[in-house]
Amino acid sequence: MARKLDSQGRLDDAARAGWLYYVAGRTQDEIAIAMGISRQSAQRLVSLAVAERLIKVRLDHPIAACLEYAVALREKFKLRHVEVVPSDPDGTSSTVGIAEAGAAEIERWLKRSDPIVLAIGTGRTLKAAVDQLPVIECPQHRVVSLTGNIGPDGSAAYYNVIFSMADAVKARHYPMPLPVLVSSAAERELLHAQALVRSTLDISAQADVTFVGIGEMGVEAPLCLDGFLEKDEMLALMKRGAAGEICGWVFDGEGKLMSDDVNDRVASAPLPPREASSVIGIAKGKRKFEAIKAAVRGHQINGLITDEAVAEFLLKD
Repeated sequence: MARKLDSQGRLDDAARAGWLYYVAGRTQDEIAIAMGISRQSAQRLVSLAVAERLIKVRLDHPIAACLEYAVALREKFKLRHVEVVPSDPDGTSSTVGIAEAGAAEIERWLKRSDPIVLAIGTGRTLKAAVDQLPVIECPQHRVVSLTGNIGPDGSAAYYNVIFSMADAVKARHYPMPLPVLVSSAAERELLHAQALVRSTLDISAQADVTFVGIGEMGVEAPLCLDGFLEKDEMLALMKRGAAGEICGWVFDGEGKLMSDDVNDRVASAPLPPREASSVIGIAKGKRKFEAIKAAVRGHQINGLITDEAVAEFLLKD
């Protein structure tokens, strides 16, 4: 117990040092004096605040090249919303930059005074974005999950974000009590006929804005890693022309949903109609290039938050 208290006390000190450095603009020497510690200790506490993700940085000045990419993408693919963030040439993270931009866009929608329905997908990128959200009081809004929160083995799906979102966003939340994929089309129809599920499906169809991740195809893709598809099923999908997926819904290289046994088993809610709703994909990374291209080409999404590398790829032909 004492160790836990010591750990919490150190995080409190790190948070205080981080606030003094990043918000108050104090130097490390000034922090050391203010906290009664050595300069080296102040430096370590500021580093700890960053390492423990107590510090969240948002850059409010748009970069000219990113703005130009965004305009070009909006015109080429007839998108409603585009945001392009800088690329880190040496970075390996698939979420840094776009998670922060995604969180900022989610926050802008949630700060509207008029009631809205916000639909949310699942996945690593969206979870990273939701983890960046501040506490927001917006009881006038409804937040609904498009995808199930149950893993293939019956456990809670780790990357389902509706519950993480409920911790920060004080609104009414509607989870989807299903897995992403079920065993058959008949089972899906049976589950979708249940009153609680039917209610969630009805709300999702009314979404004013939807935020989704974009999954690539491959044996290392989320659908395989999370246990929803076997490797041979994934390889067969790719052979039939699959290019990507959103909320489990698989589409081809032209961005059209495939008439396929896998899509017959998807228990997720359909994406809201793009004519009436903003459906914003958040994705980056070379392995997702083709999936993102297909998604914007086929209007699976009408908004995109991505980075310079993806923008350059999408605009090169």
